[in-house]
Parts: sequence; C-alpha cells; structure tokens
Amino acid sequence: MDMLTTFPVELWRILLELAPSLLVGLFIAGLIHAFVPPDLIRRGLSRPDWQSVVRASVVGVPLPLCSCGVIPTALGLRREGASPGAATSFMISTPQTGVDSILVTAAFLGWPFAIFKVIAAFVTGVVGGVLVNRVVPETPTTAETGASSLEAENRPDGPLDGLWARIAEAVRYAIFDLLGAIHLWLVIGVLAAALVTTVTPPDFFAGQEWSNGLLGMLVMLAIALPLYVCTTASVPIAASLIVAGLPAGSALVFLMAGPATNLATIGAVYRTLGGAVLSVYLGTVVVMSLGFGLMFDQLLSAAPTQVMAHAHEPGWLAVGSALLLLVLMAILAARQYQAGAKARFDAALGGDVAAPDETVLQVKGMTCGHCVATVKKALESIDEVSEATPDLAKGEVRVRGGFVETTRLSQAIEGAGFQVVTPGKTN
Repeated sequence: MDMLTTFPVELWRILLELAPSLLVGLFIAGLIHAFVPPDLIRRGLSRPDWQSVVRASVVGVPLPLCSCGVIPTALGLRREGASPGAATSFMISTPQTGVDSILVTAAFLGWPFAIFKVIAAFVTGVVGGVLVNRVVPETPTTAETGASSLEAENRPDGPLDGLWARIAEAVRYAIFDLLGAIHLWLVIGVLAAALVTTVTPPDFFAGQEWSNGLLGMLVMLAIALPLYVCTTASVPIAASLIVAGLPAGSALVFLMAGPATNLATIGAVYRTLGGAVLSVYLGTVVVMSLGFGLMFDQLLSAAPTQVMAHAHEPGWLAVGSALLLLVLMAILAARQYQAGAKARFDAALGGDVAAPDETVLQVKGMTCGHCVATVKKALESIDEVSEATPDLAKGEVRVRGGFVETTRLSQAIEGAGFQVVTPGKTN
C-alpha cells in the first residue's frame, strides 16, 4: 500500500487501540474527582519528611493532570501547608502517569511496560521530593482566602446529592474538564503516531547505531525536555517508535521526560518555587529517566514489541469507543470554536474597551484549556467576582463583578501558578 492508503489505516488502528482504555481511564478519573474529598488528598503532606513525600507521589500517580496543569495544583498543595518536598514529588510523579495513561499504555505496550512506568514515576517523585526537603529550607505557609487550586481541580462546582448526581458530575468532569483539556494534544499525538508508522520503515532504528544504549536515550531526552506532550497522547508516538526499532528503554525516557517537563513548566517552577527546586526537579527527571531506561532495556525490553506485533480483528467495543471518542472530540472542538467566535464577535462590537464593571488582566503561562479552567476557578472563588472569562489566544482574562482591588485578583492568579503581566485598569 502507498502512503495515502496506509496513513488512514494506521490512524484508525491507533484510534481502535486508544479509545477503550482512554474512555475508561477518564471515567475513573471523574469518579475520583466526584467521590474523593479534597481534604483527604491534602491530609498528611505538611511534614518535611519522607512519609509526606511518599504520600504525595501515591496521590499523584493516578491523577490525570498534564505538566502545565499540575503546577497550579501542586502550588495549591504548597499553599495549604504541604512541604516543598511533597509538592515537588507531586509535580514529578503526576504528569508521567494517570489512570487513563496507565490503561492506554497497557493497551499499546503491554502491562509489563505500564507497571514499570508507574513504578518509575512513583520512585522518581519520591527521590525528587526527598532531595528537595534536604536542600530547600522549610518555610511556614498559610492558606489564602478562597479555594485553593487543588480544591478547584478536585471539588465539584455545586452540591452533589445522591449517587447519580455524583456519577453525572464524574462524567461531566471526565469529558469537559479532562478530555477538554487534552483533546487537541490527543489529535496531534495520534496523527504523529500514524505518520511515524507510515513513513518509518520497519526496524529503521534497529539499524542506527546512535539509537541504541545511552546515546539513543540522550537523544530522546534532548527532544523530550523542552517539548510539551500530553502523557496519554505520547503513548501512541512511543509505540510507533518501538515498532520502528527504537529500543524500549529510549521510548521509556521519552514517556517519562516528555510529560514531566516543557519550557512553560520549567519557567513556572523557577518563578514560583525558585532555582534550587528547579535544579532538583530537572536533575531528578533527567537522571532517573536515564536510569530507568537503562534498567528497562535489561529487564523487559522484549515485551512491548511483542505486544505491538500482535494483530487482531477489532471488536464492537473498540469500534464503538473509537466512534464515541471522535464524536466527543468533535463536540469539544465545536464548543471551543464557538467560544472563540463569540470572543471575536464581542471584541468586534466593543473592541478592547473594558465594561464599567470589568477588569482586564494580562496573564502569562496559560497554555491549554486546563490552564484556562484553573485561572477561571481561582478568580471566581473571590466572593465579589461574578464571572471570569480567560482568553487563551490573547493571554488575558476579563473579570466582572463588584469592586475588587487588582492586587487581590493578581494574588489569586499567581496563587494558581500563573503570572499577571500588566494588570488592567478598573473603570
């Protein structure tokens, strides 16, 4: 088959593998959101000891947060009294995994790979957290007025009465908050994986000396560190690289370092937690990903390729899940386009002039729908704010309501892990 024929076939095959596990993982994450109280997640993370670091990593491993979304959540933990080490452990372990990513990894690369990846994320988070507690002096923190970013991420918007209300909230959160935050990155990841499979000859990397051993891992590390890649969307790309002959250990380095870091995350960590924490954060991710990559090549390198080579006819569940996922992503894309069109229409009518009860803030650090939701909830937790409308394209947020000092609005945004560049004027 030529490329024009092979590409859509590979695209559909990847969707069939991805969709069932992704949808189940999203629903499980929604159930965690709807049923687990935020106080339970925060409890036990305040002491600067290894126990709090371990608890933070245990909490972080199943949560489906991307690298840019985990920063405000970790800062919420910190502001609620978590130790620097616990916050760092959470930041390192969380973006590498998540219940949806674990199931998708198992579907593409097999359970040995998925379990090893979970263990690697957990251990890396613990090591980073313990090191931070040793090199960063503990300073007391106090909870700020309003809901913390962790509460904003893990608390439903309104009261939930009864089992079905909680399940409905779990579904809403899974679709509109979680899938809504990553659906564009999923599209990019699936397209990239299909393209890699289509254009890369079988065993291409196996014939390249540079792709083997430590050198190949360093190449993957150099690609992954600055790149923003969603942990779930990165799995099909890694699977395609493995099929093309890339050693499994090098693919593991990509799956660990890519979701855990990117330029935006590096800047946010430096700005909010300082250079010492950033050094430990990056050093831990680099050293541990290379170490676990080398270990994986020695222990389990054959398992993922064998799983990927296994062919089977898709069942009704896979086909139905793929179609449902396509429909949901189309709905989310339409909603996003509609919101953008409305913002452009409003701007055309009123220009950039703020309404009498409106404050316009320029916000730096918003990179996805998850960031937008975090900023919105952080501002709307202030009693006087009736509505906050972030604009991802413009990098600004319009705040409406009663009079609120710009300083309070800026503190709420910075407390969520973002930076106010130029506060607008309240009319």
